[in-house]
Amino acid sequence: MNLLIKSANIIDPNSTYNQKIADILIQKGIITQIAANIAADEPVFDAKGKQVAPGFFDLNCNIGELGFETKETLETGTHAAAAGGFTGIALMPNTQPPVHSKAEVEYLFNRAKNTLVDVYPLGTISHKREGKDMAEMYDMYLSGAKAFTDGNRPVQDAGLMERALLYTKGFNALVFSYPEDTAIAGKAKVNEGEVSTMLGMKGIPSLAEELMIARDLYLAEYTESKIHFSTISTARSVDLIREAKKKGVQVTCDVAAHHLVLTDETLKGFDSLYKVKPPLRTQKDVDALIAGLKDGTIDAIVSQHTPHEIEFKDVEFEVAEYGIAGLQTAFSLALTAGLDIGLVIQKLAINPRKILGIEVPVIAEGQKANLVVFDKDATWTYTKENNHSKSSNSPFIGNNLKGQVLLTCNNNQQFK
Repeated sequence: MNLLIKSANIIDPNSTYNQKIADILIQKGIITQIAANIAADEPVFDAKGKQVAPGFFDLNCNIGELGFETKETLETGTHAAAAGGFTGIALMPNTQPPVHSKAEVEYLFNRAKNTLVDVYPLGTISHKREGKDMAEMYDMYLSGAKAFTDGNRPVQDAGLMERALLYTKGFNALVFSYPEDTAIAGKAKVNEGEVSTMLGMKGIPSLAEELMIARDLYLAEYTESKIHFSTISTARSVDLIREAKKKGVQVTCDVAAHHLVLTDETLKGFDSLYKVKPPLRTQKDVDALIAGLKDGTIDAIVSQHTPHEIEFKDVEFEVAEYGIAGLQTAFSLALTAGLDIGLVIQKLAINPRKILGIEVPVIAEGQKANLVVFDKDATWTYTKENNHSKSSNSPFIGNNLKGQVLLTCNNNQQFK
């Protein structure tokens, strides 16, 4: 891939060209020159008035392979990722079979070879995600799994979580915790509060999430291990993690982009496209999440991309599946939440890779061209026609969104 990006505003805190306007010459997928005015016989991409940053990385992405290819394949999923500015994705093991041995990890790595988007399968904590016996974590680690999670199934057994933290500490891997106490959450579908009462629906109290966070923080402190919380959603969760960080607990966390802009008020129409887990919370929670991003308590923003066929979402709210197809809208939602563009890049591109312990791309001469070009001020309309996912279960289809991705480059390939 040879390309000359002209007059781009570079946003990369790790680059000496940060906040400077420059031309970027890419030859055979490598940045060969960055200067004020480059003349080269290469295809030109005019980025005047636009921004360029390291490619985004998603820590929470669901793609159907293995077993659920009718929802999403690696091909369609990576296309949706590239369209959203992502050059790397961590795959949740919510598949059939789950990613609970080195065979599944190696299969996914091989399937994802030669794609623009770097794919990192996450292994399960427990065998078959059943929450009983530990999976073959070390074997999966040797095959490339950087972290372990039971995906959208919380680990209810405290003893199992303690053993997983101790075991992975031995080879410096990371455990992801999806924080929900299922005994308290029960079979409820929405946040417990005024809206759930008005709708006549049993609610999931914030306590279900916060109790699990408190438990796993104690376990991480006791074992002196690292832990990462996936998709926190309540104000008290932010407070608990903030205090733990002050104490020196090795904890990181992320928030789903849709939890930064939506509240449970949107459920008044019983639209199942807004049915997610954790559930949409209150405006007080949204404000706390945004404050947590700004003060560094929350380390990353994720898409929580969860594609579904129409028959799983276009049904009554009670029986609909959870999830939003979010790869193409995560960046726009982060901007809509009012976050500064520098902070967005930190939470979408820099920190996610640091959390997984993988190399962070830098916009510098001699480096691989792993970058995204976007217009942070432009508006665009998300439609079924420009949706690259195999599924279209997004409440944002048909909406005008802020922040348009124009070009994504990685692995000597480009997507625009």
